[in-house]
Amino acid sequence: MPASARTPGPAAKYRHDHPKVRNVVEVIAEKQTLGQRVADRVAVVVGGWPFIIVQSILLMIWMGVNVYLMVMEHTHPGFLRAWDPYPFILLNLVLSFQAAYTGPVVMMSQNRQSEKDRLTALNDYQIDSKAEEEIKVIMEHLVHQDDMILDALARIEDLQQRHTDLLAMLNTRSGGGN
Repeated sequence: MPASARTPGPAAKYRHDHPKVRNVVEVIAEKQTLGQRVADRVAVVVGGWPFIIVQSILLMIWMGVNVYLMVMEHTHPGFLRAWDPYPFILLNLVLSFQAAYTGPVVMMSQNRQSEKDRLTALNDYQIDSKAEEEIKVIMEHLVHQDDMILDALARIEDLQQRHTDLLAMLNTRSGGGN
């Protein structure tokens, strides 16, 4: 019997000993502080169209009401005064305040997202490397199985030939004697 038919293949020798695959997003989420979660949520809200649309509407209302109150005050003395007349200095201060706080918060969130992306890429690389190694072992094992099957087929063909020869010999002896 050929040696390849008696030895286990590469898959039998392979040890699946790498750490369990982990979800990097879940690992990072478990380690986030309350401040980091708040910063990420603020970045999601501020970085979306709903926020831009609502803020634009509020700005138009702010300016519209103040312009209306300024016009009414000039045309009807004693009318309610505008709280932020043109050039809307209070509005400018509010927007500057908002930008001063949301800018750094969004940057913190972006930095954290960059770290998540880096860890995800590293994790993907590790998984891909391990998968490549495992595929190599599987392919070597398939080659080993092919060799074993070819050896078995060769033995079967040899046995068939011996069987055919033996039958022919028996046939000749039994039929040749008459």
